[in-house]
Amino acid sequence: MSDSVPVRPPRHRGIYLLPNLFTTGAMFAGFYAIVASIGGDFSSAAIAVFVAALLDGMDGRVARLTGTQTEFGVQYDSLSDLISFGLAPALVMYTWSLSTLKAYGPTWGKIGWAAAFVYAACAALRLARFNTQVGVIDKRYFQGLASPAAAAVCMSFVWSMDKFGIIGEEVCFITPVLALVVGLLMVSRFRYYSFKSLPMGGDGRVPFLWIIVGVLVLVPFFIDPPRVLFVVFTLYLLSGPVMTLWGRATHRRRRGVA
Repeated sequence: MSDSVPVRPPRHRGIYLLPNLFTTGAMFAGFYAIVASIGGDFSSAAIAVFVAALLDGMDGRVARLTGTQTEFGVQYDSLSDLISFGLAPALVMYTWSLSTLKAYGPTWGKIGWAAAFVYAACAALRLARFNTQVGVIDKRYFQGLASPAAAAVCMSFVWSMDKFGIIGEEVCFITPVLALVVGLLMVSRFRYYSFKSLPMGGDGRVPFLWIIVGVLVLVPFFIDPPRVLFVVFTLYLLSGPVMTLWGRATHRRRRGVA
């Protein structure tokens, strides 16, 4: 006689708590930004999106450091990004400025919500394209403006205007242009430096110059955060087209010489 081997019930696959807590925190910050904008607190809404960007930058690093990377975490992070950097900025811009275009007629009102939708749709398309190309693209560069950087441009603009007493209605013809340009840059083919390959030594150390650069950035940031953020992220937004077009022109010149 042979003893029958008991059949073990299938194990339930769990998820790792720590990195997903950071992702949940980022999604909560994005959701709070929407709620704050509905209540008319646009500075808090903009700050909440920046908090979401900070937490979003930490969840992946925590997962890599602790060896807790999973496909669930990747998909959950993308859904969180869509809320925090797609829907939240679009709705903040709409409630702050784009909705006031209705006062100029039905057509202008449609332009307002259409600009907000184009931004949100481009953020979704950007995230979908990134997820499908993550294994084949050069990690040194993003193809198209990353959604957290796009959200940072828009929210620093809202924060700067709100801090200095400029209401959304006064810039309601600028806001749709900003939303459309930033949205289209997310789905463009312009290359943006990803900062994933900073010059570090084998032990993770960086050159002393980076400390000086950090001080030069932090001091004005604490003096006037919204303006400094707007300038920094606007320069980053412009860097993609400039770097891509410069690279193409250089390549054509070299081919012409050859």
